[in-house]
Amino acid sequence: MRLNGKSALVTGAASGFGVEIAATFAREGAKVVIMDLNGDGAEATAKSIGASARAIKGDVTKAADINAAVAATIDFGGKIDIVVNNAGWTHRNKPMLEVTEEEFERVYDINVRSIFHMSRAVVPPMQKQRGGVIINIGSVAGIRPRPGLSWYNSTKGAVNLLSRSMAVEFAPNNIRVNCVAPVMAATGLIEQFMGVPDTPENRARFIATIPLGRFSTPRDIANACLYLASDEADFVTGVVLEVDGGRTV
Repeated sequence: MRLNGKSALVTGAASGFGVEIAATFAREGAKVVIMDLNGDGAEATAKSIGASARAIKGDVTKAADINAAVAATIDFGGKIDIVVNNAGWTHRNKPMLEVTEEEFERVYDINVRSIFHMSRAVVPPMQKQRGGVIINIGSVAGIRPRPGLSWYNSTKGAVNLLSRSMAVEFAPNNIRVNCVAPVMAATGLIEQFMGVPDTPENRARFIATIPLGRFSTPRDIANACLYLASDEADFVTGVVLEVDGGRTV
């Protein structure tokens, strides 16, 4: 098993990419703590995985909640080897001047501030144990943006670049930091991203921009995270791995 003996924390793991990331990590031998604002959903994910998973309810925009999740991971697994900053949010696809201040603050809080809090909580124990892996879920939106999502695109541009900067800063501590940049997926936020009803016709219009001809899936993202978290990638850091079916080409 590729993560045998590892201890991991995955945020936003009550739905979407996070569920599959957590399940994949557990299947590969890791003990996994699932953090989500949706406590019932986190518990359901943990129950579906079994004894190798534990759930904790928490808000990734709150330092106290992040600190509690890191502590729970260390308590459960004896250490913290892997963190996946997966929790994310978007404003609805619309002209940037129509995005309200509240919407702007929420998307930056969840997509960017959360990594600020997580870094402050998890880097010290990783430094103490002389190693660890941080994986941030960015987006191709931060590389090849679509119109109507300007503020969301900017948060993912920040995540993509921040991952590279963190990789350089923490390399002396043997902490690897990478980013996975998915293309659009058929998750619960798909109508927000499209800005139009989720119909077969509208899906086809977006899929037509992806050379491999489909949206990304949770399995695609989980497999990318598995590789980056594993010892197979022990010389890989500062990478923004585009899991996009060729969208950014």
